[in-house]
Amino acid sequence: MKRVRVVYRKYDGSLHWNYETEWLGEDEHGVWVGAGPQTAIFKGAAPKGFAESPHVLLFPRQAWWTACFNAAPHRTEIYCDITSVPHWPAETEVTAIDLDLDVRRRRHGGVELLDEDEFAVHQVRYAYPSDVVTQALASADWLMGAVTERVEPFGSAYHEWLSFVT
Repeated sequence: MKRVRVVYRKYDGSLHWNYETEWLGEDEHGVWVGAGPQTAIFKGAAPKGFAESPHVLLFPRQAWWTACFNAAPHRTEIYCDITSVPHWPAETEVTAIDLDLDVRRRRHGGVELLDEDEFAVHQVRYAYPSDVVTQALASADWLMGAVTERVEPFGSAYHEWLSFVT
């Protein structure tokens, strides 16, 4: 199976979360990769431990977000990062700029927007252009609705992909 390095960076280009995954496939929602519970996770160059549970990541083709879908019993069912549009510099690497805002759906169904304070601070620190701020806020707003209403791929579409890593 093909390995894919997932690389999140901050707006200044510094390395953020990164780790190795397995290519699972593509569908109308984008590209899916997966990782098992013993996958080593890095923040920058520093090891931060191992994945808590099997999960799959979705990288949409033209959207300002990425999504992580965790296997039960992980208490977070879905975690979406607001990012730049994911970019594939090579077949074996996907990158995105983490724009701080996150949308999380807990296993019990509660949905919340996270890290608004970090987004505000980083708008100043990294001098986010107005179009980046606009795209990030629009993506967060759309995700809050889609994740809450279980619009695909946030309904059941991810279950098949998750079955490949559990």
